[in-house]
Amino acid sequence: MATKVYVVYYSMYGHVAKLAEEIKQGAASVEGVEVKLWQVPETLSEEVLGKMGAPPKSDVPIITPSELAEADGVLFGFPTRFGMMAAQFKAFMDATGGLWRTQALAGKPAGIFYSTGSQGGGQETTPLTAITQLVHHGMIFVPIGYTFGAGMFEMEKVKGGSPYGSGTYAGDGSRQPSELELEQAFHHGKYFAGIAKKFKATA
Repeated sequence: MATKVYVVYYSMYGHVAKLAEEIKQGAASVEGVEVKLWQVPETLSEEVLGKMGAPPKSDVPIITPSELAEADGVLFGFPTRFGMMAAQFKAFMDATGGLWRTQALAGKPAGIFYSTGSQGGGQETTPLTAITQLVHHGMIFVPIGYTFGAGMFEMEKVKGGSPYGSGTYAGDGSRQPSELELEQAFHHGKYFAGIAKKFKATA
């Protein structure tokens, strides 16, 4: 039986979506792992999104809370809002009460990736505050630590991410994930998938 890894994200301007795609590629590079991309539902109207200059959503399928239970491991991705996950993703997590009551996600590995607008904008507080969601579900948080090696110590270039997980800086929205950030995201997916595969094998 293949190990199922779900990459579940919210992306308003596409930065988190780009990380998600790279994470998917990294996870899929691990033999015996099947990866699926999912978006969480949008909570804003088309009118509001238009005023905010948000591009159209991709054709990545929208996940329902119950579908989370199908995965052997889940990577959650979102942009920050004042150092915490965006409301759209929080609304999705708030809808997982049924899974919480049955502890359907307990024991499953989980990881976090994210985007912030600035270097002091939540590259650590965003995943740190998101861990509470995992704890209540009994999920096992899998950080990347410093497994990305020298890339974790890059000082000459602006680079998102932290030991908590992969990340990027959006700036005013015009900046896109750098090559190094995408490499880190690929590593994140590959590393996490390896852990999820080990968990499934010993379950």
